[in-house]
Amino acid sequence: MNTEDFEGLYKKNIQEMRRGNLLMAVLALLPVQKYGYALLKEMNSSGFPLTQDTLYPLLRRLEDQGLLSSEWIIDTSRPRKYYLINENGVKMLESLKEEWQNQSERLREVIK
Repeated sequence: MNTEDFEGLYKKNIQEMRRGNLLMAVLALLPVQKYGYALLKEMNSSGFPLTQDTLYPLLRRLEDQGLLSSEWIIDTSRPRKYYLINENGVKMLESLKEEWQNQSERLREVIK
């Protein structure tokens, strides 16, 4: 495998690893209401680079799953949809964090 092929494969695998962590990061960053673009900026500055094409479908999916609540706020110059983790989302985040910790410990043992 040449260097270019390796780097492409590496980037693809890193993206796959991050995809699983995005859900937890989004839930963890929504204990207070945020609109999508503000969340996008916070995700990127927190080391989770993503685009609107990734974030907005994830937000819709989490809302459809009953893990986020949303509300349109129209009293600003631009109407914005704000998202907030709800009780089900908090429970899910805690369960996912526990499972992530368990898997992380098992992985550390395997890759020693």
